[in-house]
Amino acid sequence: MLACLAPSTGHAAHLSAVRGIIKQTEAAHPNALWHIVHGVCVRDMRLSGLPAPCAEVNLAGGYAVWKDIEQNTQYLLVPTRRITGIESPILQAPSTPNYWQAAWTARRFIDGQEGADIPREDIGLAVNSIYGRTQSQLHIHIDCVKPNVRRLLQSHEAEIGSRWSSLAIQQRRYRVRWISGSDLGDTDPFKLLARTDRTARRDMGSQTLVLIGASRSNGRPGFYMLSDRADPGLDDDAAGEEVLDHHCSILSQAAR
Repeated sequence: MLACLAPSTGHAAHLSAVRGIIKQTEAAHPNALWHIVHGVCVRDMRLSGLPAPCAEVNLAGGYAVWKDIEQNTQYLLVPTRRITGIESPILQAPSTPNYWQAAWTARRFIDGQEGADIPREDIGLAVNSIYGRTQSQLHIHIDCVKPNVRRLLQSHEAEIGSRWSSLAIQQRRYRVRWISGSDLGDTDPFKLLARTDRTARRDMGSQTLVLIGASRSNGRPGFYMLSDRADPGLDDDAAGEEVLDHHCSILSQAAR
């Protein structure tokens, strides 16, 4: 069940106060995101049919979409059940929803906010490792991709297939592979990583995952899937969010 109705003046003032509290506590409190999604968004959706202060609450799908307060265009896809992060065994269960597909669908909020359709090649999704996150509730970052990352991946198209290969991105050594299709469907990157990488499966908490929309030179749509393993000794916290552009510069470039 979805709802994005405008709140009343009194409700809007309440939401503004809530957002102010979250802004002050989010970085310091690792459970802030869980408390706002579970304790406010889900509760309000059940009581009033309104998802606020979230942008969306899908009770049947088991997720909410939260607008990041600090970033211009970033949204977060957050499960409505307690899942700490990429390391959770829950994500490998057959019955667990494909949160990545839900996050990909939620990119429409960026289009709606900016009043322009953003090509799939300019949208990315990311989950940080346990070392690269501040919140102890799983969340998938949804935002624009840095233009230089998009160009780099396109320039290596011929080398990126359905098996893992290696590519230097943002001064990190990422593994990358191709996923075909305009949507993910049943392809869940959490499960795909665990199934195809034995080392990652043994220590999922150290992994970061990134999904970037793309189209091959022949026009066929798909996704670049990126993975990196944290190495604190090399100052690599495996925060794949680094490839996202929270200023969404592609929009300003398109406006020229």
